[in-house]
Amino acid sequence: MRRIPIVLCSCALLLATLPVSASDQDVIQFREAIMKTMNEQSAALGEIAAGSIPDDNLVAHMQVIALAASTALKAFEPKVPGGEAKPDVWANWADFSKRMMDFAQQTAAGAKIAKTQGKDAAMVQLINYADSCKGCHDMYRQNKN
Repeated sequence: MRRIPIVLCSCALLLATLPVSASDQDVIQFREAIMKTMNEQSAALGEIAAGSIPDDNLVAHMQVIALAASTALKAFEPKVPGGEAKPDVWANWADFSKRMMDFAQQTAAGAKIAKTQGKDAAMVQLINYADSCKGCHDMYRQNKN
């Protein structure tokens, strides 16, 4: 669990150099890594919500999602189509970026709630996450062929 924040910090440092040195494939892979991190942490939270795994790491999972969400928009700023991102991401940048910023704020608030108020209060936030993710994915994500 300790490696995930280190990986995200390393990725954030890499992101700072993307416009100068990265190929389009590097940009796409980085973007997908950020989204995959959020997906995997969301899956862990789903297992906690279902009671399949203990909730000892609930706060850590929510903090990792919040950290990844805070870097996600920057990963889309290089206008590199590909991966699962539809071209609509950049055609509707104002809407997409607003959704991503809102999600980053929601996840930060959720992580704070998890830390200060506990599992039950944090679980309410998961519904908001799911709705926010689905709405954005419906508009801006396509499956790879």
